[in-house]
Amino acid sequence: MANLQQRLPENVPGDFFVDSTCIDCDTCSQLAPTVFRDHGEQCSVHHQPDNEHETRLAMMALVSCPTGSIGATEKHDAHLGIDAFPMLIDENVYFCGFTAEASFGGWSYLIKRPAAQGGNVLIDSPRFASQLVKQIDLMGGVASMLLTHKDDIAAHELFRNKFGCTRVMHRSDGASRLGVELIIDGEDLIEVGEDLVAIPTPGHTRGHVVFLYKRKFLFTGDHLAWSPARETLTAFRSVAWYSWPEQIRSMEKLLDFDFEWVLPGHGQMHHAEPGVMKDHLNRCISWMKSY
Repeated sequence: MANLQQRLPENVPGDFFVDSTCIDCDTCSQLAPTVFRDHGEQCSVHHQPDNEHETRLAMMALVSCPTGSIGATEKHDAHLGIDAFPMLIDENVYFCGFTAEASFGGWSYLIKRPAAQGGNVLIDSPRFASQLVKQIDLMGGVASMLLTHKDDIAAHELFRNKFGCTRVMHRSDGASRLGVELIIDGEDLIEVGEDLVAIPTPGHTRGHVVFLYKRKFLFTGDHLAWSPARETLTAFRSVAWYSWPEQIRSMEKLLDFDFEWVLPGHGQMHHAEPGVMKDHLNRCISWMKSY
């Protein structure tokens, strides 16, 4: 729960605020950019909501904040935010909200599929919040849980215990130690479900993996995201914990695949036609090589 006494001075006066416990994960500024902004090393309110739509977005950010750093001085219906998740992105792909501090606010996603197609898929782990878990249960539970890398696993054990899902993760990121049921080895692409493939992409971590669904949705973990500032795809050298040269090589591997959506764990999601995405990917690779 946000503390009014710790309200950051960068907040504009008014109802909603961010306090000093903010870890700068940017969840709020991505969900509600007209309300929240990243002012440097933390986020703050730069515009108070002045309509129902903005208030709803602010409440979605409030319930999604991994550290409970967003508060309000006025009373709002919590269900404005709670009931928004999982939030439909496109077709049968949803953003889970309720980000976890253990994953530094990393975003997670849900693919809703009938049992005949293998059942629902959870990509990385949200917070094990009762409201979210209830909604996922109503949507059919979780049959498999795809973990892109060791940083964003958060409550994976709790989801395994609740839904009996099969977890998928690369051996090089400690999958055996974590008791993961399906362990990926090496760098070869493997099928992990209907229209769903795992593409090992070492760089951010040694065992980082991205997942491609329907040759349309690319779940990129901490490998690739959209940069609003550069207006193209980007990677994050400052957190290439394993190897920046390996991450460049992994990025080049993705040129062999078509996709329309980049859905990252950190950074901004983006949608474009496959040819446009490939052009952006080539620009990103060129930038990475010159960085």
